[in-house]
Amino acid sequence: MKKTLLFVTLIFLMTSCATIISGSKQNIKINSTPTNAFVFVDGKQQGKTPLETKLERKSNHNIAIKLEGYNDFNIRLEKKMNGWLWGNILAGGIIGYIVDLSTGAVYRLTPKEINKQLGKTVASRLVKDNIYVFATLDAEVSSDKIGQLVKR
Repeated sequence: MKKTLLFVTLIFLMTSCATIISGSKQNIKINSTPTNAFVFVDGKQQGKTPLETKLERKSNHNIAIKLEGYNDFNIRLEKKMNGWLWGNILAGGIIGYIVDLSTGAVYRLTPKEINKQLGKTVASRLVKDNIYVFATLDAEVSSDKIGQLVKR
């Protein structure tokens, strides 16, 4: 009985290649210039840049980098097939494939590193009850131009 259990356990472990090699989570490095920007993963604050976090491989993730005075940066980490999946096929491991699929180890997240130069945001100032003045070099298409500053 013990030998059979040991044999089944070894077969199970040997055929779940991606789970053993890659694991069910992946390290993602997130950097920004300037540093100390807030990092949000799937809407939850994770810390400030520079940051390294472990994320579940079996899901896509939305990353947001935010810093006051700078434009927010958003990126979606996509899950792609992990190369270790082929280890299961070569080892004849349908069991291993099922294990890797259930743990998410058959996937890898891309990109695995984020380096972002944050751009300065538009300047704004409250002039009078709910009236704001915005200055920008790149106007949005949906904005209405009501005047232009000139140099004196």
